[in-house]
Amino acid sequence: MKFLVFIETDSGAVVPSSWEALGKALSLSDDVEAVVIGENVGAVAEEAGSRGAKTVYLVEDASRSLFDLDLYVADVKAALETSAADAFLASHTGNGRDLAAAIGVDLGAGVIADALELWVDGDRLAGTRPVYSGNILVDVTVDGSPQIATLRPRAASPAEATGANANVVTLSPAAAESRVVVEKVERAETGEVSLTDASIIVSGGRGVAKDPELGFKLIRELADVLGAAVGASRAAVDAGFIEYKHQVGQTGKVVRPDLYIACGISGAVQHLAGMGSSKVIVAINKDPEAPIFSVANYGIVGDLFEIVPALKKAAEAKLSK
Repeated sequence: MKFLVFIETDSGAVVPSSWEALGKALSLSDDVEAVVIGENVGAVAEEAGSRGAKTVYLVEDASRSLFDLDLYVADVKAALETSAADAFLASHTGNGRDLAAAIGVDLGAGVIADALELWVDGDRLAGTRPVYSGNILVDVTVDGSPQIATLRPRAASPAEATGANANVVTLSPAAAESRVVVEKVERAETGEVSLTDASIIVSGGRGVAKDPELGFKLIRELADVLGAAVGASRAAVDAGFIEYKHQVGQTGKVVRPDLYIACGISGAVQHLAGMGSSKVIVAINKDPEAPIFSVANYGIVGDLFEIVPALKKAAEAKLSK
């Protein structure tokens, strides 16, 4: 099975989870190509080749500096026609899932969305994806051609550099009309670990209510020691304790870190849908009957205002050795 993998970029830099999509494709096939779209992204195309893509289709133009669904769909369809790939794979980012869905509609092909695992069954691409807010996992295949899938970030190991020389094929921007005009892009402040890419997340919930400022200060301090991202439940965000960009859950970010530390989070279904696939879950809650304990690998019944500083102290001592 031949794969074409979408390598997503942002302001000329690769979106890291794209290398995971490439790595998954390479684990399934010896015939993997990639497509890179953007402005000043030639270096990303070269890197995609060095990481194992046999051919990299490059669409480089100022009109592609920002993600535009209409233009990117046209470019990917042109790359698919040139490649004659059997399957198209993208990371399940906001842009990746929009792109996959739009291509599926245009080409009459189904999409395995938010896949936790992918494999090849004969001549069909198959995958495991969550349904019903993550309460059930189903194995699915799709009809149509190409077979399309999006892979949840951190569901696979990234493709590693092999030192291979890239075979970069430059394609002209496809003729397409954009229905959207982007007038302004405001980016969140830098310096924080991205929730989507984080291997460790420390999240706070309604349990910080007695002193939200102190509660999230303690959570941030623990996150800093661990090199982790800071997350939050919807209840904490709705209460104004922290900004929405930190929200984990069905209406926030869906994450799959190696370690998820839930501090004062009861474990509503909406939140569990966003972090239930974490490899190791540590729950801290004063209520021993809190639903979060039903999915936690380790549970600590206690006050987060006492437990979190103790964890920080223990982590500092461990990491200083």
